[in-house]
Amino acid sequence: MFNSVNNPFGQRIDSAVSTGQEKRQNQQNQQQREEKKYLESDDKDEVKIGGLPILTEDEILSMTRSYIEKLKSENENNEKVLKKLDKFLEKFDVKKFMKRNPNMTSPDFHMVMYNETCGLLQ
Repeated sequence: MFNSVNNPFGQRIDSAVSTGQEKRQNQQNQQQREEKKYLESDDKDEVKIGGLPILTEDEILSMTRSYIEKLKSENENNEKVLKKLDKFLEKFDVKKFMKRNPNMTSPDFHMVMYNETCGLLQ
């Protein structure tokens, strides 16, 4: 009877402890939603070494030629390797190379060229 006088519409009365817990729970849920939203909206991380500029077609072509010349000088005694390197340089297509390896910086170029030419040096 006491309850119906103080609460004429029959609403449930919660204690002060439970409302404090609800507030904390709501704050935690809101924080989690904000963090989730931030993580979902975050773009894919692209790592650029030292913020180096992306190489142009001409730069890649000249770097390729100098890289092959360096390999030739290191293997000048091996005629078979020299022929393979010449053939590689003749068949080298800059546009295909750039398409396979977009946004390439100088360190990226050396890593890719090493991987592509290491088989020629055997």
